[in-house]
Amino acid sequence: MTEPVPTRDHALAEEAAGESGGGESTGTVVVAGLANLGIAVAKLVGGLLSHSSAMLSEAAHSLADTITEVLLFVALKRGTRAPDARHPVGYGRETYFWALLACLATFTLGAGFSFYQGVTTIVGGEEQGDPLVAYVVLAVSFVLEGTSLLKAVRQVRGSARRWGTTPRRYLAATTDTTVKAVTFEDSAALVGLVLAALGLFLEQVTGSATWDGLAALAIGVLLLLVAGSLARANVSLLIGQSLPRRLEDQLRAEVAGLDQVVDVPVLLTTVIGPGQVIVSAKVDFADEVTVADIERASDEAERRLVARYPGVRYVFLDPTPGDGRARAGAHRPE
Repeated sequence: MTEPVPTRDHALAEEAAGESGGGESTGTVVVAGLANLGIAVAKLVGGLLSHSSAMLSEAAHSLADTITEVLLFVALKRGTRAPDARHPVGYGRETYFWALLACLATFTLGAGFSFYQGVTTIVGGEEQGDPLVAYVVLAVSFVLEGTSLLKAVRQVRGSARRWGTTPRRYLAATTDTTVKAVTFEDSAALVGLVLAALGLFLEQVTGSATWDGLAALAIGVLLLLVAGSLARANVSLLIGQSLPRRLEDQLRAEVAGLDQVVDVPVLLTTVIGPGQVIVSAKVDFADEVTVADIERASDEAERRLVARYPGVRYVFLDPTPGDGRARAGAHRPE
């Protein structure tokens, strides 16, 4: 199987292909991880000095993001291992397993601690500390988080421009969930910093710790939304997500366009890793074709799909005109 050469004008690259653990995604994850580690320490110091529950929630947020980046780094490295006898199509889906663990870290550590801090502050109150340190930490953290986000956004925009689509559409459809995770989490971090600053300011103005507790709760809700969104994407890819119907129709048309092919009644696609897709199809060949004709047509179909659609890694064709009813009947529960 030859390695495909990316082309600008094919939709499969726009909606399915990613950088599959390449250097750009690794660099984005490393930058985000180092930034989050430094920010977590700074927020912890600022939270302890200012006695702000929102600041402590933000410290837990950054710590969860740091753990997330470590898990995403592991995902990039383990998911790009070469196929072997036990895993003949590679380890691409392992990327989504580690990315799912990263979502759980955000859910349990970040959101859980934020809810705890918010509730205890609202119920029991808190002693006000020096807010100046907290404001300085928030400002520095905003700059560092913004730097990390800019790197992720540049990667997203570059990839979207390369494939001729919009950044939003690229993020929604890419199978490279590592860059999606960094982009979402850094965006949430900036929003969380604004919420923490707002809660701290309102507490300072009103003298009520309730505002600081509400800010912590809002940060928890924000983390829940981010973790839930990323978890849904990773679970779908982990269990074998198909390509969008429009792209499957394009692949079917490519195979059906061969001279020896009458129809393609069944075509299935499965994502097996970032930027990696398996195409399987039942093909109805013309009655007069020979076995040699079928072999040549199958080879041509594979060459055409792999060369024209960068995400395709494997093509399997079944030269029978079945429509799937036999398979459905065989697996119908009693």
